[in-house]
Amino acid sequence: MPTIEDNVRLWKRPSSWVDSGGDWSERWGSPENEWWWTIYPRMHQFVPTGTILEIAPGFGRWTNFLKDMCKKLIVVDLVEECIEACRRRFSMCDNISYHVNDGKSLSMVQDGTVDFAFSFDSLVHADRDVIRAYLSELRLKLKRDGIAFIHHSNLGRYQDNLSLRIRRAAEGKIYPRRAWLSFLEGSIIEPISWRAYDMTADKFAADAERVGLACIGQEQINWNGRKLIDCISIVTPTGSVWERPREVVENRRWLEEATSTRTLSRVYDMRASRSSNA
Repeated sequence: MPTIEDNVRLWKRPSSWVDSGGDWSERWGSPENEWWWTIYPRMHQFVPTGTILEIAPGFGRWTNFLKDMCKKLIVVDLVEECIEACRRRFSMCDNISYHVNDGKSLSMVQDGTVDFAFSFDSLVHADRDVIRAYLSELRLKLKRDGIAFIHHSNLGRYQDNLSLRIRRAAEGKIYPRRAWLSFLEGSIIEPISWRAYDMTADKFAADAERVGLACIGQEQINWNGRKLIDCISIVTPTGSVWERPREVVENRRWLEEATSTRTLSRVYDMRASRSSNA
């Protein structure tokens, strides 16, 4: 599975950041489409707010939107090249602080100060030990009624279908961009997309509860195939105003949603219209 060292080696490469990561939103047509049509509707109840913490911002694909939704934005990444890219990109913003960490610690963030923590399209590459460490840190950093919105791997749900050969090949190996592993289940080849294969939605919820966080919602989603290899989890400190029994939804229409967004944006994205008429 991807280790912290694997992630540092991969994401420090300039070749990993075509269009500053914007090409990963190609399925939606653009990062703007993915944000406003897919991500923002899922978190809109929690923003705008005072202080937002973004874990693993990369080159700032989502930072670009988060910065306008808070008084203070803290971005933390284990790759120095990513933090420097964000610092250059948002040099005109005076509400952002930038930090390089060890891939697990949030010691640079003051306890009890974060209203909303966010990570999307990054921690899917983090194994359970990393996720567990971040959950422990988030319990300290979140305010009493704080919320964390975390996108992580759910590949472990299909661990029985991952051959020993594939698991061994995945450990400690960096693959060229787009050259991800796949696994065969029946006649269907399912892309793994460098997901951590020891993480599941249930493990995330259990680890959150163990440190004093309540997992109040999870959306298991398909990413590159039909299998629900990813999950978006929402957690809050136990006893917060948001606490409730966990709601779990299996959304097998994630890819359809992305395709629909791209199609509909031809009508509603005025920038695209101006470009085509230029």
